[in-house]
Amino acid sequence: MVEAKICGLSTPETIDAAVMGGARFVGFVTYPRSPRHVASNDLLTALGARVPEGVIRTGLFVDPDDALLDERLATGAIDLLQLHGAETPERVASVRARTGKPVMKVIKVGQASDVERGIAAYGTVADRLMFDAAEGTLPGGNATVFDWSFLSGRRVPLPWMLAGGLTPDNVAEAVRVTGAPIVDVSSGVESSRGVKSIERIRAFLDRVKALQGSPA
Repeated sequence: MVEAKICGLSTPETIDAAVMGGARFVGFVTYPRSPRHVASNDLLTALGARVPEGVIRTGLFVDPDDALLDERLATGAIDLLQLHGAETPERVASVRARTGKPVMKVIKVGQASDVERGIAAYGTVADRLMFDAAEGTLPGGNATVFDWSFLSGRRVPLPWMLAGGLTPDNVAEAVRVTGAPIVDVSSGVESSRGVKSIERIRAFLDRVKALQGSPA
């Protein structure tokens, strides 16, 4: 069974489209340089409240300090912490222990060896891993695809997600090559940079539903 995460959500309408379409995860970005940044804690609270139980609300952070984590977690809108910066294994373990929240560490993949190095470094300190393209100036949402063959046949000891340039048109092939159990999309369901398209969210989730029962 293949599951989906829609990241970079910032409006009630797109939250509703993701949830109604069957997304297992929704993502909120906490990074001021991103066009998907949810700046207001009140908005984060309101968005999080729209998400029903059973859908995992993910907060994307880039090298956050403890004060920022505390501030955002106080909204009650985040179930899973996604660390998308240069956090060390020690920092990942510290965040996990201090907050009591599960942590997903993003592994930026530019060459095949990045996959093994990421698993070796974070496989015992994180709860989940995400493999994303190394290129781009922002944490995700760069519409950049890495070589999926780097993950083909690879055993990953933790639950993991595939990200990086996924779209409704290529997600089936991405799952076929990598065997990804969960796929993450942001820019691939946008009508313009940072603006989510309800139609594209629905299309992506429909393509993922069509993969149910696949070997992935």
